[in-house]
Amino acid sequence: MRLDHIAYRTADRQKTAQFFIDAFGYRIQQEFQIDFGEGDCCLCIALEPPEKLPEEEGLNVPWTYDGVLYGCVDDMARWPGDNTTFDRIQEYHLAPEIFVSDGTPNSIVGRWVAARGGVGGVHHMAYQVPSVSEKMAEWLEKGWGDFSSEKPFQCEGLTQVFSTPHAMTGVIYEFIERTGFGFCKDNVKQLMAASDAKA
Repeated sequence: MRLDHIAYRTADRQKTAQFFIDAFGYRIQQEFQIDFGEGDCCLCIALEPPEKLPEEEGLNVPWTYDGVLYGCVDDMARWPGDNTTFDRIQEYHLAPEIFVSDGTPNSIVGRWVAARGGVGGVHHMAYQVPSVSEKMAEWLEKGWGDFSSEKPFQCEGLTQVFSTPHAMTGVIYEFIERTGFGFCKDNVKQLMAASDAKA
């Protein structure tokens, strides 16, 4: 499991995105608008981390690196400088993508931001899992939380679901199953609507 993305709902998506670009080296991956009718819309920017692998290298995340690393052998620490190394496969995780949205005053995002003093904040944290359906079943069986929809939403290469705000942390958790980078506008719209209906 890895932290896939962090989603922020803010009063100004452009300024927020620029902050992540300037302060953390993120790059704009995609932008899109979601219309909810009657003039209400949400505008979204997805940002990718500077460490993103090129498309031609395969997109599997997390990825593995087969190399010579320093580590522990027989529970004894070996540090650079003592000439002790061993081969092992090391798993690395990319930094999470960042998803930023704002919206018209009466939109789902606009109302959410207004309820938080007009500033907004972290809306949810998404974790990449091998199977969203299995993770949902585990959470429900063990009483770890509920979900904003009975089934996950699917687009090509993406399966996603939101939890309801967690009883212990107040955070909405998303589980996401993916074969590549990026986001699907249709899934985002359905996730937003389902979460808003459960709020």
